[in-house]
Amino acid sequence: MRSLDEELTDLADHYRWFAGVEAAPVSPRYAELAAAVARDDDVLAFLGTLPTPKRQANLLLGALQYLHGGPPRDGAELHERVLGDADRLRATMLARATQTNEAARCAALLPLLAGLPGPLALIEVGASAGLCLYPDRYGYEYHRDDDEGGVRVGSASSPVQLSCEVTGRGPVPAAVPRVVRRAGIDLNPLDPADPDDVAWLQALVWPGMDARRDRLTAAAAIAAREPASIVRGDLLAELPGLVAAMPADCTVVVVHTAVLAYLPAAAKEAFVELVGGLPVRWVSQEGVGVLPAVAARLPEAPAAGERRFLLALDGEPLAYTDPHGGRIDWLPAAAALARAGGRQAPSRGSSRACEG
Repeated sequence: MRSLDEELTDLADHYRWFAGVEAAPVSPRYAELAAAVARDDDVLAFLGTLPTPKRQANLLLGALQYLHGGPPRDGAELHERVLGDADRLRATMLARATQTNEAARCAALLPLLAGLPGPLALIEVGASAGLCLYPDRYGYEYHRDDDEGGVRVGSASSPVQLSCEVTGRGPVPAAVPRVVRRAGIDLNPLDPADPDDVAWLQALVWPGMDARRDRLTAAAAIAAREPASIVRGDLLAELPGLVAAMPADCTVVVVHTAVLAYLPAAAKEAFVELVGGLPVRWVSQEGVGVLPAVAARLPEAPAAGERRFLLALDGEPLAYTDPHGGRIDWLPAAAALARAGGRQAPSRGSSRACEG
């Protein structure tokens, strides 16, 4: 059994890694704060009182933002907040979880969703507040390197407007799909109509990303006006029932982004087996190494330290995407979809071709 000192040494390494690899390219403030945690024995000792899954950098820094209305100015203020408000901070970190809900990821999902026979019934695994269940309520602009004007689709009047750079010979959608049902599963669903839940989501947005925070607020307002049905529970237990409850004669799509990394390996394997046996289409957008069976189908091994997500349809990798939305780098396998205008035939023996 490992000693607490060994665990705290590893924890300091985690915060140093987070500072240099995750935060530094996009949020200098978070990089500075995470590096300060790695040097602060008192803060590391506080984290050592929490269960291992609750020690992560995103959760600590998000909780500090949530409780104090913004991030600490520097490592000294972080130290003061942690030690001076330890009880509230501990309670918040135990009660909450990192549930980043980035609507911009829909820009990568849309080209696949728009090519499926519609209308669609969407089921999001790890839905959080369900903001990725509304791809038809947002506006989009896609830009290729060789395209001067770009392609605009979706709602021009939506308060959520998403821009996406595209490389490679994959599909660009001509329109948004018709969605007739929205449902999700989460261990701790968040309510987009609850100001406190929205405040928590806002606190998970890193400093320096004001556009993401504004987009989140606008997407939450859309979701609050048209609530999705999000079930509290385990995805393996709840998914079959949700699929069975979807409207007849519709294409049911199971979708998830940045979720399965939080599952143990055995649970991920069980999920892949489960979704493969259901009459659904499966759209995944996860870190490259999260689903080994999907990554194994890449035409070549990804670069070491690859930070992009891998977008796949029914386990077939089709593109690399930006973790927070805004970019699609299509793989060669996506060219067939582009030649078909993005249209995809039913698969897995499902005949849920939709009624208009």
